[in-house]
Amino acid sequence: MIEILYGRHAVHEALRAGRRRFYTLSLMAGTQETGLIREVEQLARQKGCRVQRVDKEQFNRRLPGVNHQGVALEVGPYPTVSVEQCLQRAREAGEPPLLLMLDHLEDPQNVGTLLRTAEAMGVHGVILPERRAAGITPAVSNASAGAVEHLLVAQVVNLAQTQEMLKRQGLWLVALDNRPDAQDLADADLSGPLALVVGNEHKGVSRLVRERCDWTVRIAMQGKVGSLNAAVAGSVALVAAREARRVRQARSEPTDQKQSKRTGGSYGRQS
Repeated sequence: MIEILYGRHAVHEALRAGRRRFYTLSLMAGTQETGLIREVEQLARQKGCRVQRVDKEQFNRRLPGVNHQGVALEVGPYPTVSVEQCLQRAREAGEPPLLLMLDHLEDPQNVGTLLRTAEAMGVHGVILPERRAAGITPAVSNASAGAVEHLLVAQVVNLAQTQEMLKRQGLWLVALDNRPDAQDLADADLSGPLALVVGNEHKGVSRLVRERCDWTVRIAMQGKVGSLNAAVAGSVALVAAREARRVRQARSEPTDQKQSKRTGGSYGRQS
């Protein structure tokens, strides 16, 4: 199956990552071959791509209604991985795992924004459900500015079963949900082996998924609005998790008493 990536950054990062198969790079006629465009063309030729010039009208017919920026790249499917490969990346980095689990997000823009933050914050892997959710489409790649091309993404049949497996591996599962009984994000210890769960844009984290989480956190709001959308809230939580890890590493302190009492699993947790 061939997909068409579009947008300068999405195409550029796909070529840099080198994880897909590449076929044809299309550049809109008249586009100045300087800066990023020149680098995109050079990378494409290095990957053995055919490079062609296409007029604006043809470009718009081929990619209607999207901001293609005069750049399109025919590629093979996105290379998803297993959850174990995500955990292996954490082991290779010598870090406690930091995973992002998306509970049936549907908006490609939200998914792309979250994945861009996830890559920037050094998330070791992202877990998505196979059905009833936005997958890794060209729209998601474009919304992430190509960041997803560098991420490890696992698609699973059943989120709840995956949660149980992660618990056996020693990870803590934390749901981001704006519930009155949730812990304030600022008070939560996010420095250990962690899978952060972000829920659907409209329904939030589903009951079955939330019940399998160890605790729920919420972002305290100081302004007039009552909540943030899924992409912004998830991004705030990912930044908080990365900062907690940085502080813990700098202080060389063990995790808090609640976590240190739990032993077992690959990362020191028992069910």
